[in-house]
Amino acid sequence: MPAGPPGPVADSDARGGLRAALSGLTTRGRSFLAAGVAAAVCAYVLGQDDLLRVGLLLAVLPLVCVTALHRTRYRVAGSRRLSPSRVPTGSEARVHLRLDNESRLPTGLLMLQDRVPYVLGPRPRFVLDRVEPGGVREVSYRVRSDLRGRYPLGPLQLRLSDPFGMCELTRSFGAYDTLVVIPRTERLPVLGSAGEASGYGDGRQRSSALAGEDDIIPRGYRHGDDLRRVHWRSTARYGELMVRREEQPQRARCTVLLDTRRIAYRGAGPGSAFEWAVSAAASALTHMLERGFSVRLLTDEGSAVPDGNADGFAGSTQESADSAGLMMDTLSVVDHSDGGGLSRAYDVLRGSDEGLLVAFFGDLDEEQAAVAARMRQRGRGAVAFVLDGEDWTRGGETASPTPVSDRLRLLREAGWTAMAVSPGAELSRLWRQAGQGDSDAQSPAAGTTTGHSGGWS
Repeated sequence: MPAGPPGPVADSDARGGLRAALSGLTTRGRSFLAAGVAAAVCAYVLGQDDLLRVGLLLAVLPLVCVTALHRTRYRVAGSRRLSPSRVPTGSEARVHLRLDNESRLPTGLLMLQDRVPYVLGPRPRFVLDRVEPGGVREVSYRVRSDLRGRYPLGPLQLRLSDPFGMCELTRSFGAYDTLVVIPRTERLPVLGSAGEASGYGDGRQRSSALAGEDDIIPRGYRHGDDLRRVHWRSTARYGELMVRREEQPQRARCTVLLDTRRIAYRGAGPGSAFEWAVSAAASALTHMLERGFSVRLLTDEGSAVPDGNADGFAGSTQESADSAGLMMDTLSVVDHSDGGGLSRAYDVLRGSDEGLLVAFFGDLDEEQAAVAARMRQRGRGAVAFVLDGEDWTRGGETASPTPVSDRLRLLREAGWTAMAVSPGAELSRLWRQAGQGDSDAQSPAAGTTTGHSGGWS
């Protein structure tokens, strides 16, 4: 339930009938009712009028409490606010609950309870003694999760109780909120001239004309154009007013490819190879957007995020901010695909021949390594981080060269800057080595193998 005005209102007689109210009798209320009935029966059998009066008193008291609580007409509104609504794995979010008594009567004892998934922690409960007419009560609790995902919060439940503790009724607010737990990102180093030479930089604007800021190709005059931009030579040639076309800025592009094939990864849990790849892809996306790139997220199934534009890339700065949230939301719920190949991603990449390509691959057989090698096209910088499933399951203890060495060699021969990722490797270190074109080849288990020197171009 959003912040601001109070949310949905729980009316004490809005739901259920008297039968539902009777089901809310507490243990004390049921005991009083049973004792009263038993005393009344004994009084009838023994002919004791005084005992009958006691029995009637014991039996009527919980019924009176049920009726009074059921017919009480105070109105209570509840709202929920998340701060923040999107958090990385392992980080805490605070949930703020607000309760407004909108009736003219004070409330009795209230218990406020919010439903949360078990992965976020125990279900929070708060006891509110009394809320005066028009009064407000605010409470908060914290949630955290080590697993990515979208987790619903709600509905908010309010438990009403009479002063004698004979009956408790539960009212629910219908609104839900969603906490998005995104992958944890790692801050990556800014690379030097080697990376910028291959199109890795601050997303500087490129002009079509070498001699100035404007395109020399004119266009027709439009209402509101500055007359100082009139191109008189073209005006005389075409016989109508022509103006110089303004510069069309173009941001440097980057595609982050995430291999999600189920057969490409082994193991599960926060420390698995797949979770490392997802977090690394999120780190690369965040870093490239901060550097001014127009970025898209591509999976092995060929689906691109964002997909609002024809080319699949984020556009303006505002669109990039929205697209960043969309891509992180996508990564928060991304799961293994049942596909066995990278051909769909290759079909998408084949249609564009510019920009940087950063790929995170799982296990590659010979056929898929060949498909990945063809993704690197002329004029495009390409970096591949390859996770060897066998290496990850053994905890990095690789006694002999593995097939990943052959896959890396094939990628490097196609022009990729290829890196093998060992369990627990730091992406920032691998990123720096890839950008600098470190040619000091080590074992794949060390997570530092590179084979293409001279930057990412």
